[in-house]
Amino acid sequence: MGIVKIIGIAFCAVTIIIIIKQYKPEFAIYISLIASILILFLVLDKLSGIVGLITSLSNKISGNGEFLKILIKITGIAFLTEFAVSICKDAGENAIGTKVDVGGKVIIAYMSIPIIGSMLETILQILP
Repeated sequence: MGIVKIIGIAFCAVTIIIIIKQYKPEFAIYISLIASILILFLVLDKLSGIVGLITSLSNKISGNGEFLKILIKITGIAFLTEFAVSICKDAGENAIGTKVDVGGKVIIAYMSIPIIGSMLETILQILP
């Protein structure tokens, strides 16, 4: 079970952070980063399987598979942005985390323009 490993890493990291904060609080962020990276690597394995499945399905679908690629990229950006924001907040840098969040949203909005444009063209073709 992957979730058991993730929860185990999280609990171990939190326990170590609680102990270390008493003696060397500046090292707590390093433990948090290491735990976050370990969890990310555990999740990336599953995520690559999902991306592979979606890619194989998009190859079978007739039509424009470009939109599916854009949606996969947007989803990846959303996950990475949330991961970076969490790390910033763990480090006590909420202001930087907020800027990363806004930056991720702007990039997602920019990448979704072709999809929105195509939808608007389709709607305009349907309407008289």
